[in-house]
Amino acid sequence: MSNIPAELKYASSHEWVRKEADGSYTVGITEHAQELLGDMVFVELPEVGDTVSAGEDCAVAESVKAASDIYAPISGEVVAINEALEDSPELVNSDAFGDGWFFRVMPSDEAEVESLLDADGYQEVIDEE
Repeated sequence: MSNIPAELKYASSHEWVRKEADGSYTVGITEHAQELLGDMVFVELPEVGDTVSAGEDCAVAESVKAASDIYAPISGEVVAINEALEDSPELVNSDAFGDGWFFRVMPSDEAEVESLLDADGYQEVIDEE
Protein backbone atom coordinates (compact mmCIF):
# COMPACT_ATOMS: atom_id res chain seq x y z
CA MET A 1 0.00 0.00 0.00
CA SER A 2 1.47 3.32 -1.07
CA ASN A 3 1.64 6.41 1.07
CA ILE A 4 -0.56 9.22 -0.33
CA PRO A 5 -0.14 12.46 1.66
CA ALA A 6 -3.49 14.26 2.02
CA GLU A 7 -1.95 17.75 1.73
CA LEU A 8 -0.76 17.24 -1.87
CA LYS A 9 -2.58 17.30 -5.23
CA TYR A 10 -2.11 14.61 -7.86
CA ALA A 11 -2.26 14.01 -11.59
CA SER A 12 -3.65 10.70 -12.82
CA SER A 13 -0.28 10.27 -14.55
CA HIS A 14 1.26 9.85 -11.04
CA GLU A 15 2.86 13.24 -10.44
CA TRP A 16 2.23 15.20 -7.23
CA VAL A 17 2.38 18.96 -6.57
CA ARG A 18 2.91 20.92 -3.36
CA LYS A 19 2.47 24.69 -3.04
CA GLU A 20 5.51 26.54 -1.70
CA ALA A 21 5.64 29.83 0.22
CA ASP A 22 6.79 31.78 -2.87
CA GLY A 23 3.74 30.67 -4.90
CA SER A 24 5.60 28.05 -6.91
CA TYR A 25 4.67 24.37 -6.93
CA THR A 26 7.07 21.52 -6.32
CA VAL A 27 6.55 18.53 -8.63
CA GLY A 28 7.57 14.92 -8.10
CA ILE A 29 6.31 11.43 -8.80
CA THR A 30 4.30 9.47 -6.29
CA GLU A 31 5.51 6.64 -4.12
CA HIS A 32 3.24 4.34 -6.14
CA ALA A 33 4.91 5.43 -9.40
CA GLN A 34 8.43 4.92 -8.11
CA GLU A 35 7.44 1.49 -6.80
CA LEU A 36 6.19 0.54 -10.27
CA LEU A 37 9.35 1.82 -11.95
CA GLY A 38 11.82 0.24 -9.55
CA ASP A 39 15.32 1.44 -8.77
CA MET A 40 16.08 4.77 -10.42
CA VAL A 41 19.31 4.96 -12.40
CA PHE A 42 18.92 8.33 -14.20
CA VAL A 43 16.65 11.35 -14.14
CA GLU A 44 16.47 13.90 -16.95
CA LEU A 45 15.05 17.21 -15.77
CA PRO A 46 13.77 20.30 -17.62
CA GLU A 47 15.90 23.44 -17.68
CA VAL A 48 15.26 26.35 -15.34
CA GLY A 49 13.41 28.93 -17.43
CA ASP A 50 11.61 26.34 -19.58
CA THR A 51 7.90 26.87 -20.05
CA VAL A 52 5.82 23.74 -19.56
CA SER A 53 2.17 23.02 -20.34
CA ALA A 54 -0.10 20.81 -18.26
CA GLY A 55 0.01 17.27 -19.59
CA GLU A 56 3.22 17.85 -21.56
CA ASP A 57 6.14 15.48 -21.02
CA CYS A 58 8.98 17.50 -19.55
CA ALA A 59 11.27 15.06 -17.75
CA VAL A 60 12.31 11.41 -17.86
CA ALA A 61 12.76 8.92 -15.03
CA GLU A 62 14.87 5.95 -16.03
CA SER A 63 14.88 2.89 -13.82
CA VAL A 64 16.31 -0.58 -14.06
CA LYS A 65 12.96 -1.62 -15.59
CA ALA A 66 12.15 1.17 -18.06
CA ALA A 67 12.33 4.85 -18.93
CA SER A 68 9.16 6.78 -18.19
CA ASP A 69 8.10 10.27 -19.24
CA ILE A 70 7.20 12.67 -16.45
CA TYR A 71 4.36 15.05 -17.29
CA ALA A 72 3.85 18.60 -16.08
CA PRO A 73 0.75 18.54 -13.87
CA ILE A 74 0.34 22.32 -14.29
CA SER A 75 1.45 24.94 -16.81
CA GLY A 76 4.06 27.54 -16.04
CA GLU A 77 7.75 28.38 -15.91
CA VAL A 78 10.29 26.01 -14.38
CA VAL A 79 11.92 28.04 -11.59
CA ALA A 80 14.08 25.32 -9.99
CA ILE A 81 15.25 21.77 -10.55
CA ASN A 82 16.44 19.20 -8.04
CA GLU A 83 20.12 19.04 -9.01
CA ALA A 84 20.72 16.39 -6.33
CA LEU A 85 18.96 13.87 -8.61
CA GLU A 86 21.77 14.12 -11.17
CA ASP A 87 24.16 12.37 -8.79
CA SER A 88 21.60 10.54 -6.66
CA PRO A 89 18.55 9.48 -8.69
CA GLU A 90 17.80 6.93 -5.97
CA LEU A 91 16.42 9.81 -3.87
CA VAL A 92 13.21 9.30 -5.85
CA ASN A 93 12.97 5.78 -4.41
CA SER A 94 13.96 6.66 -0.86
CA ASP A 95 11.92 9.87 -0.43
CA ALA A 96 9.47 10.38 -3.32
CA PHE A 97 7.55 13.14 -1.50
CA GLY A 98 10.62 14.87 -0.03
CA ASP A 99 14.22 14.88 -1.26
CA GLY A 100 13.16 13.06 -4.45
CA TRP A 101 11.24 16.04 -5.92
CA PHE A 102 11.92 16.83 -9.60
CA PHE A 103 11.31 20.53 -10.32
CA ARG A 104 9.37 23.62 -9.28
CA VAL A 105 6.91 25.49 -11.50
CA MET A 106 5.59 29.04 -11.13
CA PRO A 107 2.04 28.49 -12.40
CA SER A 108 0.65 30.50 -15.30
CA ASP A 109 -2.90 29.43 -14.43
CA GLU A 110 -3.34 28.48 -10.79
CA ALA A 111 -6.86 27.21 -11.55
CA GLU A 112 -5.19 24.13 -13.07
CA VAL A 113 -4.17 23.09 -9.56
CA GLU A 114 -7.84 22.84 -8.57
CA SER A 115 -8.47 20.38 -11.39
CA LEU A 116 -5.89 17.96 -9.98
CA LEU A 117 -6.91 15.01 -7.80
CA ASP A 118 -6.98 14.97 -4.02
CA ALA A 119 -5.55 11.98 -2.14
CA ASP A 120 -8.84 10.03 -2.28
CA GLY A 121 -9.19 10.67 -6.01
CA TYR A 122 -5.64 9.53 -6.63
CA GLN A 123 -6.24 6.38 -4.54
CA GLU A 124 -9.17 5.58 -6.85
CA VAL A 125 -6.86 5.92 -9.87
CA ILE A 126 -4.42 3.44 -8.32
CA ASP A 127 -7.24 1.05 -7.38
CA GLU A 128 -8.46 0.98 -10.99
CA GLU A 129 -5.04 0.06 -12.42
